[in-house]
Amino acid sequence: MPEIRSYGDEDFAGCTALWERCGLTCWYNDPDLDIARWRSSSNAEILVAEGEGQVVGTICCGHDGHRGWLYYVAVDPAHQGAGLGRRLVRRAEDWLAERGILKIQLIVRDSNRPVIGFYSAVGYAYTPHAILARWLDLPKAPPEGVALPPEVELAAGRDPRVRFTITYLEMTERPSLAPAHPPIKTKYALMLAEQPTVGFYRYLYNSVGGDWRWWYRRQMSDEDLGGILADDRVEVFVLYVDGAPAGYFELDRREEPTIDLAYFGLMPHCVGRGLGRYLLHSAIEQAWSYEPERLTVNTNTMDHPRALPLYQRMGFVPYRQEEQEIIDPQISGIIPA
Repeated sequence: MPEIRSYGDEDFAGCTALWERCGLTCWYNDPDLDIARWRSSSNAEILVAEGEGQVVGTICCGHDGHRGWLYYVAVDPAHQGAGLGRRLVRRAEDWLAERGILKIQLIVRDSNRPVIGFYSAVGYAYTPHAILARWLDLPKAPPEGVALPPEVELAAGRDPRVRFTITYLEMTERPSLAPAHPPIKTKYALMLAEQPTVGFYRYLYNSVGGDWRWWYRRQMSDEDLGGILADDRVEVFVLYVDGAPAGYFELDRREEPTIDLAYFGLMPHCVGRGLGRYLLHSAIEQAWSYEPERLTVNTNTMDHPRALPLYQRMGFVPYRQEEQEIIDPQISGIIPA
């Protein structure tokens, strides 16, 4: 069984080689600098696991006087699955506990599901907090063609922001619209999703909005989103074509007598099939069946370019525009690149 001990100068090559094998290295992390900083601090420790004269595991721990942190947790692939990762984490926890630290945190990319699964198995829980960062100085030049996080983009002199224009539209009376139907021979059904689960809603939202950078609901916690969906005044109607979801619209009646068409769209494979006018017509008819004083909707320049003209053809009238900017959700990681 590998022995866990404190780092020594002779371990540098073994540690860096292990980190390479485990995919922990990246262009802006310099092992020389990181190790030197940790070794010079009384609030940090590097632990290594040695087996048969080789470094087969590492964990770096430290604290800021309030919270503990874990870094560079690595186990050689040949030794994974034997409990070494758990032993390393527990040893680091003991080190921090001896110094009076009550809470440990760590950062894992949301896409790194296997590592998240490991930490969940050893007692760590996901906490829905935003992590903000700013580089004071980049250690080296970013390589060409690398997708960089926003704080690196800013430090490198690049602008990760997206600027867009929101157009707000309204109807103040029920329009006289010609009947709308899907194309002939289309097998379809439009159904109210009664008490939709958060998982099903995220599938609809992410699928419909993925190409158009719908980001707002992606960043919401399951608890907050579930609270919205549980409100009887929020209605999600799902269009099915050939038995599979093809799109949806969402009516928000929480501020009646104004009703908001909060979301509307089609799955990518259904765009261009003549379904959009039918789905929007259905949304308008459903909204006006409640006899509101006003029906609203908004779209922006990141949406499908035909969205605004379609809203206007169906009777919506623009009443306000607003300029906004956000960190590109594909750069920030809210939407997978």
